[in-house]
Amino acid sequence: MAKKQIKETIGVGRRKTAVSSVRLRKGKGNIDINGKTLEEYFPLAFQREVILSPLVKFDLNGKYDLIIRAKGGGIEAQAVATRLGIARALVQENEDFRGSLKELGYLTRDPRKKERKKYGLAGARKSFQFSKR
Repeated sequence: MAKKQIKETIGVGRRKTAVSSVRLRKGKGNIDINGKTLEEYFPLAFQREVILSPLVKFDLNGKYDLIIRAKGGGIEAQAVATRLGIARALVQENEDFRGSLKELGYLTRDPRKKERKKYGLAGARKSFQFSKR
């Protein structure tokens, strides 16, 4: 007997060193992030608003189940990476959402990364303290 296939779309979001893989499937609005609920993983209300903003924009907040795997970076970078992953998955689901999400900047990957340390310097640009005597 074959298992019933659940149709899901996958979107990957990145920011700095954070990577978030989002699985979007029809459901009742359950959100699982690395085995925890949304409130446990992202304790700040602002972070939860950032993550759910693409769904709230189209009034889809309780219509999809989200399975999210986030790793690397900090909690804030993971939140923005997750938003990008949700937005990309929504565009795969329905191409009509692309214009509105792009206008809000939800489909733009933030390209800023940490600059590498250079030799002869204390950091990326900071030099060692200079002493005359």
